[in-house]
Amino acid sequence: MTRAVFAAIFLVSLLPGPAADSSRLRSIRDIEYARAGDPGLKLDLHLPGKSPRSPLIVWVHGGAWRSGSKASMPLGKLVEEGYAVASVDYRLSTQAKFPAQIHDIKAAIRFLRGHGGEWRLSVKQILIAGDSAGGHLAAVVGVSNRSSELEGTVGNDLAQSSDVQGIMSFYGGANLTTILKQSTPHGLSVRVPALDLLLGGHPDAVPALARLASPVFHVDEKDPPLLLLHGDQDPQMPVNQALELLGAYQKVRAPVQLEVVHGAAHGGAMFYDEEPLKVVRKFLRRYF
Repeated sequence: MTRAVFAAIFLVSLLPGPAADSSRLRSIRDIEYARAGDPGLKLDLHLPGKSPRSPLIVWVHGGAWRSGSKASMPLGKLVEEGYAVASVDYRLSTQAKFPAQIHDIKAAIRFLRGHGGEWRLSVKQILIAGDSAGGHLAAVVGVSNRSSELEGTVGNDLAQSSDVQGIMSFYGGANLTTILKQSTPHGLSVRVPALDLLLGGHPDAVPALARLASPVFHVDEKDPPLLLLHGDQDPQMPVNQALELLGAYQKVRAPVQLEVVHGAAHGGAMFYDEEPLKVVRKFLRRYF
């Protein structure tokens, strides 16, 4: 019997929306996708009431790399509109330093490709998305398709591909070698201890690892389409981070879009209300 049978299933009743053909959505929680010590690594699968449309969205939570959980998944409206979302947990920086987080997320993608048929998932096309630290990790995963250095060997589905076909980074980091120089005093108070945990030291003290953890240094012309959403008043993750990743994509002529959310700080409802969701929907229609 598969582990899906043992997963707890919670049914959430919702009023039918204009783009949904059912009023019942399913959330299947605590599916173990791999083990990297105890406890096991788990994900929550949020399914629409109809057969999921492409792409499958893999969501990576934020929390300064050291906190947060898969329970924080703000894309419920997209689930209502027919997209399946897998929200993944990964080893936090208090448990393991980079690149353990990338190894875990790639293991989750391989697991979903290998077992997606159990939930009728469309796994040929997968989009990785996340917010804050999760947006940074999503970008690293997305621009490291085929990278043996970041693939890892976590999980039992190593024959499956961890490649993704799209990226959405909500106010995520892009260059850990410059982020502190761009930060406000408040940003420094958050990022300095967070990066020390993630990298095992100040970025200047571990320059090779800081570069490995920076999406801007992995970008090439084969990278998948990227959507960046960033507030122009962000005190924690400078908007210059998004501009750097935008520039790296533009330099190699890879498909990229930056949506600056005017007046927005770090996170909040302004990134998930109707206006930014219009941008997200347009991005999904264009590439999928």
